[in-house]
Amino acid sequence: MRTFARWTLLGMLILSTLMLAGCGGDSPSPTLAQPPVEAKTLKIAVIPVIDILPLHVADQEGFFDQVGVDVELVPVKSAQERDTLMQTGQVDGMLTDLLSPVLFDQKEAQITVVRTARRVYPGSPVFSILARPGSEIASPLDLAGVEIGTAQNTVIAYITERMLENEGLSTDRIASQEVSAIPVRFELLVNGGIPAATLPDPLASGAVAAGAVLVVDDTTVPELSQSILAFSTETLQAEPEAVRKFLAAWEMAVEELNSNPEKYNDLLIEKGRVPESIQGTFRMPPFPRASVPTPAQLADVVKWSIDKGLIEEDIPYERMVDDDYLP
Repeated sequence: MRTFARWTLLGMLILSTLMLAGCGGDSPSPTLAQPPVEAKTLKIAVIPVIDILPLHVADQEGFFDQVGVDVELVPVKSAQERDTLMQTGQVDGMLTDLLSPVLFDQKEAQITVVRTARRVYPGSPVFSILARPGSEIASPLDLAGVEIGTAQNTVIAYITERMLENEGLSTDRIASQEVSAIPVRFELLVNGGIPAATLPDPLASGAVAAGAVLVVDDTTVPELSQSILAFSTETLQAEPEAVRKFLAAWEMAVEELNSNPEKYNDLLIEKGRVPESIQGTFRMPPFPRASVPTPAQLADVVKWSIDKGLIEEDIPYERMVDDDYLP
């Protein structure tokens, strides 16, 4: 009898357990394992200039993997191609100049500046105005009325005017000639096809090596000349942590470049379009630590853009810049 009672009690317990398990009340139902959400790949438009070297170093040294962000480099041949990719949403971020946020964000925020990529240092200009080989032009004042090869409505046109105004030339005495393609501008200058031109380094240094005359560079107006990193507002809203990780990896690359510049000479020559004539002498420029442009810097570009008729009204600094993503 005891054995029967024990088996009866055990059967009741099993039945009770099964009934509770089948009751949908407060008991959690089993769930299937969900596949992990795939991290977004940040697509960055890469133009072949020195300023973008930290991006190549971060990729080469595995810094993006270390911080846990997927980055795809999208090579572009020109600023126009880069801006088109950004406007159409085919890339998330880009290296550009201070004029871009002014033009993109004049009506509403479309891109946001998140970091200064490169700026002027003593002995390391970004842009220079040069006269052709054999020219008698020796000072900025000698450029009064001389057509300078630039690209209309670009940051090069902006910095050209500001350099010459700083040296005493009024705007009405500054003349320009449209040569939008920088390599073509370089060739025309060194071959005497144009009297003067504004070029970025290292092409400016290459032109000097070919006999061009350095007239003035932007170390005279260091607060006005810089490049920046910008992301679309959609990407920043959807993937803020990915952008922060990207900038953390960029910072690691800056530290590496500034500490070991000679290590990356081959990368400098390959990605920075260093002319063959100066490949043994041109030195890696310093790269700034984490920062963003100041309100005064962007306000000057906004003023210039209004004066040129590129935009109609002032743009709030907060619409264009956000330092919250810096490491």
